[in-house]
Amino acid sequence: MSNKALKTYTLSEMKDMYIGIEGTKDREEFEYELRMDIIGKMIKQARQERNFAQEQLGELIGVQKSQISKLENSANSAKIDSM
Repeated sequence: MSNKALKTYTLSEMKDMYIGIEGTKDREEFEYELRMDIIGKMIKQARQERNFAQEQLGELIGVQKSQISKLENSANSAKIDSM
C-alpha cells in the first residue's frame, strides 16, 4: 500500500472539472436543470400535502395538467416563464 495522501476536492471544484466552470453553457444548463428538479419536487410535495390532483392544481393556477406534470417530473420542456 502506498502512503500517498488522497487528493480531496470541494463540490465546486468537482463541478468545475466535470461539468464546466461557472458561466459556461454546460454549467448553466446543469444549474438550470438542477433548479428545475428542486422546484418540481417542491411543487409535488406542496400539492400532495394539500391533497390536490395535478388537474386541480392546474385549474387553480390557470395551467394545463400536463404543465404541472412536466414541472413535477423535471421535464426539460417545462418552462416556468410560460406558465
